[in-house]
Amino acid sequence: MKWLSRLELKYGRYAIRNLTQYLIGINIAVYVIVFVTLDPSFLFLIPNEVLRGQVWRLVSFIFLPETTNPIWVFLQLYLLYFIGTAIEGVWGRFKYNLFYFCGMIITIIAAFISGLGVTGLYLNLSLFLAFATLFPEQELLFFFVLPIKVKFLGLLEVAFALYQFVMAVRIGAWYIVAAIVASFVNYLLFFGGDIIKWLRMKKQVYMNRKRYYDQVRPYNRYRKY
Repeated sequence: MKWLSRLELKYGRYAIRNLTQYLIGINIAVYVIVFVTLDPSFLFLIPNEVLRGQVWRLVSFIFLPETTNPIWVFLQLYLLYFIGTAIEGVWGRFKYNLFYFCGMIITIIAAFISGLGVTGLYLNLSLFLAFATLFPEQELLFFFVLPIKVKFLGLLEVAFALYQFVMAVRIGAWYIVAAIVASFVNYLLFFGGDIIKWLRMKKQVYMNRKRYYDQVRPYNRYRKY
């Protein structure tokens, strides 16, 4: 992507090295706050409260934990570290920074449009899809037992997100709809061009194969006789 290369030449020096470690640190800090106070309502993204000056809500809601179970939080943060460092190793710190912060901004915009913020669950979804696209043959233990390739886990994540999307539309949970859309928009912003090229290549291979069989089919019929 030429636009990305130009941005990196101009702003690459400002990218945060080892961004994942800082993200994990913020996640831990927010988890401790939630665990101690037992009332994370002051961390939710509520547009009216932001307009009154509580600007920390623009960021804090993204790091709200899905659960207060420390074991699950540890596993989620370990997976974040594993995925984040792998992506940064391939992309470099600038592109990785840009992907994550674009996801944050799109999620915040979606939250304002819907009127309510969710957690960083769907932002992490786009991160996992990026990992699955870059490392499709990598294997992870599904349910800690069954080894399965990341590309299949990515497809399962997409299917489950689409199911959640449909259910959210049915019950009118538009903040979830907005968060899911934001996640896919962020992913397609960076991978949409590659997906289009891949589809075009597959189409070209199919057309070449079809032309080949159309050419050899008459000869095959003649050989039968």
